[in-house]
Amino acid sequence: MNLENLSKYKKLALSLVFDAIGMLSFTIFDVIWAPASGYLMSKMYKGKKGKIAGVISFIEEIIPGLDIIPTFTIMWVLTYVFQKKEEEVLEV
Repeated sequence: MNLENLSKYKKLALSLVFDAIGMLSFTIFDVIWAPASGYLMSKMYKGKKGKIAGVISFIEEIIPGLDIIPTFTIMWVLTYVFQKKEEEVLEV
C-alpha cells in the first residue's frame, strides 16, 4: 500500500475518513482499529515523523474515550500547513 505518494488533498480526504472511522468505533472494534490506524498513519507519512504519528494514533485509538481526537487530520495540518510556512521562511 503506497499512501505516502498521494496528493495532499487525497490525504486530507483519507484523514477525515479514518478519523470518522475511529470516532464511530466501539470498544471491541478498537482492538482491531488501533493497530490498523497506526499502520495506516505510518504508511501515509514517511520517516520518523510517520512512525511517531503511528504510535500516537495507536495509543489514541486503544484508550477508551480518546477516540474523539482527530489524529489523522491533526497530522495532515502539521505536515501541510505548518511545515509549508517553515519552508517559505527558509527559502527567503
